[in-house]
Amino acid sequence: MNQRPNIVYILADDMGYGDVSALNENAAFKTPNFDSIAASGVSFTDAHASSAVCTPSRYSIMTGRYNWRSRLKWGVISGFDEPIIEPGRKTVAEMLKEQGYKTSVIGKWHLGMSFKKADSFEMTPAFEQCEGVDYSAKIENSPVTMGFDYYYGISGSLDMPPFVYIENDHFTQLPDHETVNEGKGFWRKGPTAPDFEHEQVLPLLTEKVIERITEYSQEQDPFFIYFPMPAPHTPILPTEEFRGKSGTNEYGDFVLECDAMVGKIIKKLKDLDIYNNTILIFTSDNGCSPRADYKELLACGHNPSYIFRGHKFHIYEGGHRVPLLITWPDKIAPNSSCNKIVCLGDFMATIAEILGYEMPDDMGEDSVSNLPMWLDSDSPGTRNDIVHQSWDGSLSIRKGNYKLEMCCDSGGETHPGPRGTYMFPIGISPEKEQQTVKPIKSKFQLYELESDVSETRNVIDEHPLIAEYLKRILSSHIRNGRSTPGSMQKNTGEDIWEAIGWLKD
Repeated sequence: MNQRPNIVYILADDMGYGDVSALNENAAFKTPNFDSIAASGVSFTDAHASSAVCTPSRYSIMTGRYNWRSRLKWGVISGFDEPIIEPGRKTVAEMLKEQGYKTSVIGKWHLGMSFKKADSFEMTPAFEQCEGVDYSAKIENSPVTMGFDYYYGISGSLDMPPFVYIENDHFTQLPDHETVNEGKGFWRKGPTAPDFEHEQVLPLLTEKVIERITEYSQEQDPFFIYFPMPAPHTPILPTEEFRGKSGTNEYGDFVLECDAMVGKIIKKLKDLDIYNNTILIFTSDNGCSPRADYKELLACGHNPSYIFRGHKFHIYEGGHRVPLLITWPDKIAPNSSCNKIVCLGDFMATIAEILGYEMPDDMGEDSVSNLPMWLDSDSPGTRNDIVHQSWDGSLSIRKGNYKLEMCCDSGGETHPGPRGTYMFPIGISPEKEQQTVKPIKSKFQLYELESDVSETRNVIDEHPLIAEYLKRILSSHIRNGRSTPGSMQKNTGEDIWEAIGWLKD
């Protein structure tokens, strides 16, 4: 019997910390399947994606390297873009494959592929339709060239064309029409295959995951299945079964559909009697999107960002603090909770330690094993510090309870308050806000999270030496090409930090 654990990694898309009822005592609805993972394993209450948006976070999960070291210095890529994982860079899937694992990814890739394009191909603004793609040609640099034995899914977000499924290194059908939609069910105009229905993508991909689990369970080798869900990201389109079920709005209903899909996977693992020796991870790539309509949700008593300031795109906690629930019944004690700082990019080093794999210097440069906290949630933390990035490329660094944000505002596409002011977490009344808000005097922000986890009071003028100390650590991490012990490495592409003056002193 195989003793090495199977691994199922489920990544929600744009789901907030507060959307998991096990983590939010004020949640307006219950998420029984997410909660069951927490009940049978460990919940991390200070877990972070490396970025407040999706492409960068996925890069860190796959490579164990901070996303801003890649060529992508801000924002996200489109569904037609070239890969951002560098040629020759080993992914966690490649590591596992070398160790005898069967590997599959099913869902939203959003790390780039190389489609065959005409000379006339031009990227369309705002991630919309692009002409000049040969949908009948082989796709180069798909996930099957990056350590996965099998891939089925979509190239970008579910609101980005092309709306055509990909299996391994080919589109499954040729697009034959264009579609576009508005509102919460928003998706951009783009080529669409005859079998592609946005509302049915999540259920279909879930069934594909269950098929792979069933197939792999009959083999001797352990397996790794990475399931990057396309939801509850836009288009927010819960199927009929879930409409109105949350008692909030369509977003809440969609969260419950995601919960139900996870429940199907849990049931299959248990039915096949492989649940106890499976590492099952549930998390999110960043915070909840404002497209969920926070105003509607708050009126129903629900805040996807919980007590944290901001949301997707932002340097604030609501942008990158995410739910992280892990169960491995053979090894992890049930009903555990860990408040140590961890990063989703730590997945690589953690799995490497489980397998006894020694990573070379040019692999997982920012990944730190969390295994001690998996096995004992009260054990000391393993991270010295953590770096986050917002939509516009701004960085922050957290060490202990202090967090330095290298921008004067949210660093996002949208702002939680007027530029140059502090803002309380979404939900505080404007009247109270006006009584306590103060103008930002510094171009940077410093928060002491133990007493001010909602980031309401910039204390940089009170603690200039702490801010300088954190800035120097951040500068060192940038210059060294790594934040873990080892030989100096080179970042990919131009380091924009020199240009904006961060590294001059």
